[in-house]
Amino acid sequence: MSESTQLVDTTANPAPLGLLGFGMTTVLLNLHNAGIYALGTMVLAMGLFYGGMAQIFAGWMEWKKGNTFGTTAFSSYGLFWETLVFLLLMKSWGWWPGAEAGAMVAYLFMWGLFTFVMWIATLKHNKALQVVFLTLWILFWLLAIKDATGSVLIGRIAGWEGIFCGLSAVYLALAEVLNETYGKTVLPIG
Repeated sequence: MSESTQLVDTTANPAPLGLLGFGMTTVLLNLHNAGIYALGTMVLAMGLFYGGMAQIFAGWMEWKKGNTFGTTAFSSYGLFWETLVFLLLMKSWGWWPGAEAGAMVAYLFMWGLFTFVMWIATLKHNKALQVVFLTLWILFWLLAIKDATGSVLIGRIAGWEGIFCGLSAVYLALAEVLNETYGKTVLPIG
């Protein structure tokens, strides 16, 4: 008689942490892009720690669960926030000249291209996640267009679109927490 051992994953779902780190930081940065307030230490600190480190931690936890999509998404966007903050700070620290306009256009375009492909992968996931990635690749490309043209209007549109993107991630994160906590659909995710 042969015996088989079955392992059961009892670790917590890291996605809400990563989604909240992404979503809340995205909302706060895009309040700046929408013209509500100047870019300052609050956004930069959120970018380093909650948008950056929390998502990197969530990516590591998704790796432990064997989730390639979650690992790639959270680790990549966590590192996006880290690089963005350093791009903004290195010039003011005197470490390096600031990025040229064309360089930031390329940076934002490449993040948009990566996000577009990740959005295609979400078509096998829930509708709420599809909305997060759809609005994120649009946001990256709007920001690239804004940097390429210098258009304040496109920057403002990107800001409001980014606020929606961030709030959609916050919604999905809180839906996952509430639905798991109550063992039923409290907030639908499609």
